[in-house]
Amino acid sequence: MINQYSVNNITVGSILGQISGGTIAIPEIQRPFVWESVKVRDLIDSLYKGYPVGYIITWKNHDVKLKDGTSSIGKQILIDGQQRITALTTALLGQEVLDSSYKKRTIKISFNIKTEEFQTKTSATEKSNEWITDISDFIIPGKINIWEFVQDYATIHNMDANIVNERITKLQAIQNIPIGCIDLGANLDIDTVTEIFVRINSKGQPLSQADFAMSKISVNENYHGNDIRKVIDYFCHLIKVPNDYENIKNNDTDFVCKDYFNKIIWVKDNNENIYLPDYNDVLRVAFTYKFKRGKLEDLVSLLSGRDFETREYKDEIIKSSFETLENGVLQFVNQTNFERYIMILQSSGIIDNSLVRSQNVLNFGYILYLLLKEKQHPNINSLVSKWIIMSILTQRYSSSPESAFDYDIRRLNETENIESYINEEISRQLNETFWNDILVERFNTSVSSSPYWKTFVIAQCKLHNRGFLSQKIDVYSLINQRGDVHHIFPKDYLKKSGLDSKQDYNQIANYALLQQEINIAISNKAPNEYLRLVLDQCNGENLKIGTIDNEEELIENFNENAIPYELINMTYDNYQEFLKKRRVLMANKIREYFQSL
Repeated sequence: MINQYSVNNITVGSILGQISGGTIAIPEIQRPFVWESVKVRDLIDSLYKGYPVGYIITWKNHDVKLKDGTSSIGKQILIDGQQRITALTTALLGQEVLDSSYKKRTIKISFNIKTEEFQTKTSATEKSNEWITDISDFIIPGKINIWEFVQDYATIHNMDANIVNERITKLQAIQNIPIGCIDLGANLDIDTVTEIFVRINSKGQPLSQADFAMSKISVNENYHGNDIRKVIDYFCHLIKVPNDYENIKNNDTDFVCKDYFNKIIWVKDNNENIYLPDYNDVLRVAFTYKFKRGKLEDLVSLLSGRDFETREYKDEIIKSSFETLENGVLQFVNQTNFERYIMILQSSGIIDNSLVRSQNVLNFGYILYLLLKEKQHPNINSLVSKWIIMSILTQRYSSSPESAFDYDIRRLNETENIESYINEEISRQLNETFWNDILVERFNTSVSSSPYWKTFVIAQCKLHNRGFLSQKIDVYSLINQRGDVHHIFPKDYLKKSGLDSKQDYNQIANYALLQQEINIAISNKAPNEYLRLVLDQCNGENLKIGTIDNEEELIENFNENAIPYELINMTYDNYQEFLKKRRVLMANKIREYFQSL
């Protein structure tokens, strides 16, 4: 670890000067400032009182040899402390920051000289002559005649001018307060940098490899890294908060004139709520698809110019890596690509993001789509759909997703017949043992977020199955309208019968989606009781529960919901028997669905 890091004290003023001069680069400079104004106030107060405010951590970019034989000088990337530094920039220098809606604003901090108290600027502090309305007026040279102010303030408030001057001087001296700065060397790997970060950061939350990658991207202007970063950030923001489009447009006028911005503005009109990627997802998909690797630490190395064979750092590798990454990102945000992928998800029955617990399943699904499209494969929809559902059922990317991504992309890329490989892998994972035994057993759970229950619902959406005891309302509509999840054996009925364990009465094999009004009508009745009322409806009596009015439709509804018809005569004594039968039927439903893809 010798010569791989250094610990120094650097004054607040020097830090701000180095950032302005570009020696220290803030990778997230165009991202929203998330601190509440009260935290900015507390930071200023701590500096004034001489309290510790923690370290900042910088990581040096690699120096690489350029084509002319000279060496580039690596910037120090600020990887921890961005919010604190941004807070100091707006409070002390009066510079604007971006809020969570990409609106520009300044955070003004007021100072009461009499009480030595700090507050965020309010109408009260602005009206009271006890307060300095904005401390930046006393930090920025030339804005205030300090001598005149001291005399006037001392006179108005009957204070000793020397005391007033001391407190003003102390306020101005915030610029001279040292902050610990840990400079990490360029040769430190990501794992080491992460470990250092965790041990120093009081919150103990590690930066992700995507964070490091985004840092590397944003500080490289030679190969449009700053533009790539904005494409990712703005796309991910607009897909979730499209109403902020005008704020971004008005704030970043230089970027909106570039073709990069034109490639993402379509997303402001996107209304789907199925795949909502963040910057980690965009990076992972773009990198895995274009570089045919799954580990983001490799991306950081490549963006730094590392030659994996010689272990040297070369400018041509930086250039090539940025060009490849840019292509991958632009393929990700391409409207045609994204909308067609969403169409594949929808046609598979995935109509809402709540139905897929693993974001990495959707990420790799998009990778596979882009890879198949690149190869101009004629059977994209079916292959992508089957791979996604197989991944959900086997929890393929739940553990060590990067290793799984790396394994899959390498083999998918290397195989001569990608369709045969996919089908062989699916057959190996989803064999007869899986369908007849493993899947049935996995329905023996009370976890409502279970991927097996979610997949069952997905299957019902795809197959246009109706909700339990509904004549016309299908599961697709119930998901969109947030229909009720009903206990087929009502929970209260089971509890009154002596079954008091949540693990028992909340079995997912006891769940069905249905209309709220039907759920209310069933209440806590035993199955044989409420289904007797339904059978009466089928024999001509008035509707009391649901809208089914003939037994043929009732039988079909039971089949669509994978419910054994014997339920019409079942009571508490038959509950365990019911669960066993339904688990088999639910597994069969999913198999039927999968084969239809």
